[in-house]
Amino acid sequence: MLKTLLRERRFWPLFLTQALGAVNDNMFKNALVVLAVFRLARAGPVLVALSGGVFLLPFALFSATAGDLADGFEKSRLIRLVKFWELGLMALASVGFFTGNFIVLMAVLLGLGVQATFFSPLKYGILPDLLSGAELVAGNGLVEAGTFIGILLGTLAGGILVLMPGGAWFASGACLTVAVLGIASAFWIPPTRVAAPQVHPVWNIWRESLGLVRLAMKNPPVWFAVRGISWFWAVGATLLAAFPTLARHVLHADVHVVTLMLGVFAVGVGIGSLAVARFVHSNTLLSYVAPAGLGVSVFTADFAHTALHAGHLASIQAVFACWAGWHMLADLLLLAAFGGGFSVPLYVLLQERSLPSHRARMVGANNIMNAVASVLAAGLTAGLYAARIGAPAVLLLAAFANLLVAVWIFWCVRRGYQGNVAPS
Repeated sequence: MLKTLLRERRFWPLFLTQALGAVNDNMFKNALVVLAVFRLARAGPVLVALSGGVFLLPFALFSATAGDLADGFEKSRLIRLVKFWELGLMALASVGFFTGNFIVLMAVLLGLGVQATFFSPLKYGILPDLLSGAELVAGNGLVEAGTFIGILLGTLAGGILVLMPGGAWFASGACLTVAVLGIASAFWIPPTRVAAPQVHPVWNIWRESLGLVRLAMKNPPVWFAVRGISWFWAVGATLLAAFPTLARHVLHADVHVVTLMLGVFAVGVGIGSLAVARFVHSNTLLSYVAPAGLGVSVFTADFAHTALHAGHLASIQAVFACWAGWHMLADLLLLAAFGGGFSVPLYVLLQERSLPSHRARMVGANNIMNAVASVLAAGLTAGLYAARIGAPAVLLLAAFANLLVAVWIFWCVRRGYQGNVAPS
């Protein structure tokens, strides 16, 4: 089924458009981070720390409006408009790269966050219009895999291109090229019916956001999925924030080891998502979520323990030269793969159990909660580090908390909490 979907026009243009968007977002973000680290000395780490919040802020502010637009208008047309928006941002990014103006580059990052906020409900909202049943499970798995492979390729390309001689030319050219390719693929996405033509965006973002979350809470299966996905984002944010600290203060490693960890993590999530797409059926969808959560906890704990006792692994060569290094990477790959197995069924549940007229808005409510969960996780993690609690201990705490969540999910599934759609 996976190969079949990738050959069909009702899926491959959306898959390619999404993957190219993930490449561009992360190519730009990593190029910005690398430039900040190498050019801004003491201010560099501050800017890097701010960049995550700058990108996530629009999800908290504009997800309700994005959901309204996606439900109220034809989605494939809006996707093309969003991709042209990306092209304009990449043109502005070129100005930032050539002038070395970090205010411009941070403005582009904020703009990419807004663009991603409006693209997300379109992407997840249109999938059930194009696919159904087992195809929807496979399609979500492929989209998640494509996203994380795009993250990997973009992260690697951004860091490499911007540090080359003439890096501004290479980074700008690559970002603009990927944006143009994304526009081209978006024009192949087939049109779909308008889900709720009577819906129009309300620009009071606070009232609309709260109202959207309350609407999601009225639908128990959707609210269950939203909480599960938000927890996945919180754990992911904690893990990704731990990698640089773990590499520097525990392994005494260079930046290339951090890149290796991020790459292995992205590949692992892709593998887990493809496994769900290949082997999981819609009628047994949620029975895999709690075991996947257990796997995340087990391998996160083992990863932390292995890294703590691995000694100095100062370079990629040192990581590959010892058993502890291979053990650590295997843990990282497996915990990420189980993470993919955890998140994909919940996204499918969110799509299937939302009323068609409310689907994109439910994705918007999910994005609001994801952003809130990520920010709270980042704040808690920062507080733990400020209290001089090391990265291995933070990861062990995250593994234990995730185990409790997995038990809760198992209890909910056994009680049939994922039942029929409630009126929205």
